[in-house]
Amino acid sequence: MRVGIGHDTHRLVEGRPLILGGVRIEFERGLAGHSDADVVLHAVADALLGAVGLGDIGELFPDTDPEWEGLDSSKLLLEVVSQAAYAGWRPVNCDLIIHAQRPKLLAHKPEIRANVARLLGLPEGSVNVKAKTGEHVGPVGRGEAMCCQAVVLVDRAEG
Repeated sequence: MRVGIGHDTHRLVEGRPLILGGVRIEFERGLAGHSDADVVLHAVADALLGAVGLGDIGELFPDTDPEWEGLDSSKLLLEVVSQAAYAGWRPVNCDLIIHAQRPKLLAHKPEIRANVARLLGLPEGSVNVKAKTGEHVGPVGRGEAMCCQAVVLVDRAEG
């Protein structure tokens, strides 16, 4: 078994949809980025890549490559899961923390959990989603940014 940790941060801006864990959330601002800027799926992908020793998403999906502009991060994570499987690894569980002052995420956590589980090929009970505010401190607390931390445990794939 191996474990990996991932982190991602993006600024909040006007004129972009807010997508967290592949779930579109109604909010007056979204996250800035080359792709859809989904901090949840980016952190999960980096955690999975770290666990299996395959680098990070910046290496695989560089923001300097126009091919990845506007990329749906669900596709990014599915590609990472595929690469992990090819290397002989499968996810066992995922624990993540979304840091956001607003919007409140309690009502969205079940859908985020279900979608992350689906993308990782796991039962929902193997994914946990926590949401924390910034307590009005720092970029998250001032509502300037959101970030996510993720941990993914992997095991050797059978067969």
